[in-house]
Amino acid sequence: MPSEPAGNVHLSYLRRLPAVDELLRTPQAQHWQARLSRQTVTDAVRQALEATRRSILQTTEEAALAALPVGSAAVLSQVEAILGAAQARELQRLINATGVIVHTNLGRSLLADAAVDNMRTVAAAYSNLEYDVELGERGTRYGHLEGRLRSLTGAEAALVVNNNAAAVYLALQALAKGREVIVSRGQLIEIGGSFRIPDIMRSSGAILREVGSTNKTHLRDYAAGISADAALLLRVHTSNYRIVGFTAEVPRHELVALGREHGLPVMEDLGSGTLVDLQPYGLHDEPTVNEVVASGVDVVTFSGDKLLGGPQAGIVVGKAACVDQLRRHPMHRAVRVDKFTVAALEATLKLYADPQRARRQIPTLTMLGLSPRDVARRIQRLRRLLPAGSAAAYRPRVIDGNSAVGGGALPMAVLPTKLLALQPEFCSVSSLERRLRCRQPAIIGRIARDQLLLDLRTVTEREIPELAAALHELVPTT
Repeated sequence: MPSEPAGNVHLSYLRRLPAVDELLRTPQAQHWQARLSRQTVTDAVRQALEATRRSILQTTEEAALAALPVGSAAVLSQVEAILGAAQARELQRLINATGVIVHTNLGRSLLADAAVDNMRTVAAAYSNLEYDVELGERGTRYGHLEGRLRSLTGAEAALVVNNNAAAVYLALQALAKGREVIVSRGQLIEIGGSFRIPDIMRSSGAILREVGSTNKTHLRDYAAGISADAALLLRVHTSNYRIVGFTAEVPRHELVALGREHGLPVMEDLGSGTLVDLQPYGLHDEPTVNEVVASGVDVVTFSGDKLLGGPQAGIVVGKAACVDQLRRHPMHRAVRVDKFTVAALEATLKLYADPQRARRQIPTLTMLGLSPRDVARRIQRLRRLLPAGSAAAYRPRVIDGNSAVGGGALPMAVLPTKLLALQPEFCSVSSLERRLRCRQPAIIGRIARDQLLLDLRTVTEREIPELAAALHELVPTT
């Protein structure tokens, strides 16, 4: 008996597909329409039917065609998946096993539990964001932060905007628009996202006056650059790179003295900024905000979401006369922070009142302080949670490695760590990396020397059971 022509075979399977109206009348589709909308469900049904049609037309073997699910139940299953994907949040949590603590692509610093709780409180209720409860009149949102920042840094005044680039921009506009800002050539940095100090300065209306050379700038260079149009001496901390070798830069106290001599304020952009001494962690060359303020610098700007371990924010501290100029500037309102930033930053700063508590409860500081032995203990806990058979399937090894601070901070810093190296016997290393990355929550590691490396320095204690469960689930059952 002759076989049916290929076109007729495809046609017969296409005819088995249910109609759109038929699917929309099913109880399951009716339930979705009540929860979402008829148009949303109709679009998903049509998308599922089109995908099934493509599968039929692309299948050439009749045996494979016979195995294709084309009934109402199969199509509705696809509809459910389509609706689920459409309703899923685009911004999702993931597990960072890269060992990069302040990972810009993964959301930078984790917030302390106290900061998260404070954000939840102000999100779920009205708050005294700009209301003075004692006086019964309008207050200021910065009142919740300024006192703590003054106390922690020793500054006369403080202001918070939405990020450090905005803080620098606002300061240049308020203090030097239309006038010259003197800065060393060796400090004309580029930060993340291709934002460069000269570009920010140009857009602010300030005039860049470069002095010195890339590798050496002396006090005499700054002095020679001062003219009648000079408004500000700017010092930029090179937090995302280092120039080494035959180098020289002017100590900040000498620059402050020069500024006083000529009646010019001195501003320092710290970039990351830290409120605690990081030398006990083996991390050097990162001045504390307190040190910079104590040196007499008039305006200091730094980030809230890097080494500080708080929310995204640009923090300005310094002399009251300068900070007040920023506060009064019209651009200030365009870059002000919202109630969530105020809540998270207030709780974070409160932890810094007790440095030991800050180290225990602020995740960024906790991760910085972990020793290789501490990380090895986390790996041991993970391996204990994995069934023996599943663990063996990954051929795991514990090797030495280095973590990174990240976030454009401390580029020369080395954080010795222990790494869990996986070479699965059931799939390729690249396939394992992709499967972990594409699950929920995503698990992000790194590949090196044909191994998937997991650095548990950046995996929280509460995430270790999730990581173990994910590894177990991926091992094929026999």
